[in-house]
Amino acid sequence: MSAPNIVNVATITAKTYYDALADTNLTSLVLNAASSGKVIKINSLTASNVDGTNAASVDVSYHPSTTTAVGSVVSSTGFHIAKTITVPADATLVVISKDTALYMEESSVLAVKASAADDIDFVVSYEEIS
Repeated sequence: MSAPNIVNVATITAKTYYDALADTNLTSLVLNAASSGKVIKINSLTASNVDGTNAASVDVSYHPSTTTAVGSVVSSTGFHIAKTITVPADATLVVISKDTALYMEESSVLAVKASAADDIDFVVSYEEIS
């Protein structure tokens, strides 16, 4: 796992990804692959409860030294950014913002989990820096 030097940046590519989790598994949302030559800066992550009646809880974790494909179940040990935070019905939680940005080194994954299937939409905005 290396951390490419971002002093002399050649490229910054802005990206947005989203996932409406259809199950309650811990799922890879953003991957910085091994030997990518990139640092990924997470600018924002929101969790929106689309269930009009019931609350649901969310977990967000950072997993170094893993390369689980986006959308796949993550089984490696991670470090919690948010743990069992309740999102009320028809509400949105800002988990990561520009004030709390996260840099992901190579061979790492940002993973998310919801307590109820089909209730939480995750949207992440990030930059690939190389």
